[in-house]
Order: sequence, then C-alpha cells, then structure tokens
Amino acid sequence: MKQGTSLYDTPYTGRQVTAYSEAQSLDIPQLLREYHYRICRERDDSNYMISTFQSKALVFLARAIGAKRVLEIGVYVGFSAMIWSHAVGPQGKVTGLEYDEEYAKLAQEAWKEQGYENIDVHVGPAAETLPKLADTSEPFDIIFIDADKTGYSGYLRQILEMSAPGAKNRLLRPGGIIAADNTLRKGLVADPENNPSRPADFDDPESFQAIAVAAIREYNDLAGDNDRLETFLIPLWDGMHLSRLVD
Repeated sequence: MKQGTSLYDTPYTGRQVTAYSEAQSLDIPQLLREYHYRICRERDDSNYMISTFQSKALVFLARAIGAKRVLEIGVYVGFSAMIWSHAVGPQGKVTGLEYDEEYAKLAQEAWKEQGYENIDVHVGPAAETLPKLADTSEPFDIIFIDADKTGYSGYLRQILEMSAPGAKNRLLRPGGIIAADNTLRKGLVADPENNPSRPADFDDPESFQAIAVAAIREYNDLAGDNDRLETFLIPLWDGMHLSRLVD
C-alpha cells in the first residue's frame, strides 16, 4: 500500500507528491506490480510488505553501489526479495532469512511462478542462521532488515561482529549498506505524545506498539552511535534507516 510522506501541509498534498514522485522514478516489472496488488487485495497482513514506491528506492540503491549480493532478514511472501533480484540481475544473488515456514513456502512459490531463480531462503530464527552465512559465502553488498522489531539491535550487533575489519570471512563488505525498514513506526519513535497514531494502550510497557517503538529507538541509537557506521534516516514510508559500513 502507498503511504504519503507526511512532509507537507496536508495529507492530500503528501499523497499527491508521493504519487508524482513514484511516477517520476524508475519502473519495476509489471508482474511484480501485479503481485504486490494481489497480496494487498487478498491478505490481511499485507502491511508487512514494502510499497512499490519504496521498492523503486531499493532498486536505485542497489544499482547505485553496484550490488550483486543481497541478504534479506524477513522475507514475508517474497515480494521484496524479487525486487532485490530484479535490482542485482540474474548474475546476482539474493539470500533470505524467514522465521515463519508458511511465509517461506509462499515466497518460494511466488519466486518460481515469477521466474526468479537467484533467490534462496533459510527457514528459522535469523539470529541462529546469520553465524552460518559468513563462513560459507562471499560478503554481502546490502543487508535489508525487515523482520521482528525486537530483533533489530541483535541483528545489527551480529552483522558488525561478523564483519570485522581485516577478517578473512565477513558478512558485509567494507562500504556495504545495512537498510532497516519501519524505523519510525508511524512517527511514534520521534513523537509518541502528540501523534494521532498513538494507540490507547501505548502507556502499557507490555503493549505491542510500545515494545516495538522502544526496540526501534534502541536500534536507531545503536547504529547512530557506532563509529563504524555512517547513517541516514529517511523520513519516508515508515522510516528507512541506512547505515554504510565504513570499514
């Protein structure tokens, strides 16, 4: 689903600017746009999927740095993995980590149906799968985090630990990008007090949204305070946090 930028005086203007900007941006294959539309129409949890506008930004990012290897933490039903595959081309490689076996199955069916042959998926907790990847593959150019929010900080720590300067085997290459999605949580991360999206139970520290916001705030601070990373938090979509690994 498309989301306005919220950077303009009215939601209407935000939606118009978003539509105009998306139309002026690079295109993605029609089959992927149709798949995205179908998931939005048929699934109640389609909000787990990135928008087509954000997809174009990811394609641009990957091609701008010449990425050929992408790791995705959180696959859902496979749309974003296909976007990455489109970005890196048939000679590139996309590796997905997905906790939910049913999501992984649906993703694999979609990849086969759409003809994407350079994507694979590891099913299980990402924290357990990540250590196995650095020893068995070339470094990744981009790591995209779009999974359980409480796991974000742990994933970042693992990525940095497994990408030590000078290490023979490392997860992310020097100059590689870590892109984390949903890092503003409808603006609640920046302003939880005066936000119309604030849920009624937000003051309960055990509420789902309060836990997620606290976890994302921890991730943003952890990345921003790390000397090995250069960061840029984009206030579009639901917030996308970019970190460049300096070393």
